[in-house]
Amino acid sequence: MRKVIDVHTHGIGGYDTRTTVAEHILRIAGIHGEQGVSGIIPTIYPATIKIMRENMAVIKEAMELQKAAESKLSTPDSQPSTIIGVHLEGPFLNPIKCGALNAITFIDPTEDNLKKLIDGFEDIVKIITISPELEGAVTIIKTITDMGIIVSMGHSDATYLEAEKGFHAGAKGITHIFNAMRAFHHREPGIAGFGLTNPDIYIEVIADPYHLHPQTIELIFKAKNPDKIIIVSDSVKETIPSAKLRGISNKHGKLLGGCMTNTESSERLIEMGFDEEVIMKSVTENPERYLRQ
Repeated sequence: MRKVIDVHTHGIGGYDTRTTVAEHILRIAGIHGEQGVSGIIPTIYPATIKIMRENMAVIKEAMELQKAAESKLSTPDSQPSTIIGVHLEGPFLNPIKCGALNAITFIDPTEDNLKKLIDGFEDIVKIITISPELEGAVTIIKTITDMGIIVSMGHSDATYLEAEKGFHAGAKGITHIFNAMRAFHHREPGIAGFGLTNPDIYIEVIADPYHLHPQTIELIFKAKNPDKIIIVSDSVKETIPSAKLRGISNKHGKLLGGCMTNTESSERLIEMGFDEEVIMKSVTENPERYLRQ
């Protein structure tokens, strides 16, 4: 049986990664596991370096607790998702494409800031989302890639050329394509256009009913190399599995995160008529291959 993997989840069912309690992270893994998700990469919000390091420490503790008590964390009916590592969504992001993230916490992509951020956590950091157009970003992308950590480009106003430069520096992915990035234009396809047309870069896709129009999702699956599409939940603590679907947004109507787990999103797309094998690969084989980069 193929394992469903979610490389971008902030939380679920009332819990998220902004916590000092390891059991909260274990509960996130448990809820995802109840929904048939085999592995997750808890995604940390941009904040001060101090707070992001505290969040990483809690996830590392949860990973150790999960490994030590693996047999006690499962039941015959459900197996908690394995906590694979962490995804840092920031803080090297472009404020003008902050989306629902706190732009005040964004900082410059420098070697010093990178060291302060991940020193001692290199073993658990699997992905870092960076805006490639920022001054110094290309150098940092190469540094992070050389460390064996995946760079995903996102929350970005990058042009096509700037995205291409990030890719050639080592970036392997694009974070939630079309969301929180420069819009596609026929004379400047931007980072979204780069993600669609470059056959070698992976793209995250939030496949709930709110982040992308159905025809946009159809465009993605028609235009993109299907082996490079990764469905993600981008779920947040307000995400309630199997609940009546609703967009999760703030008082200004800005989307805060996805409203479906990966299993729910994939089932939805299959019901809509998308090729089942292609969809299942986008939540199993593709993310697994991505993480081996």
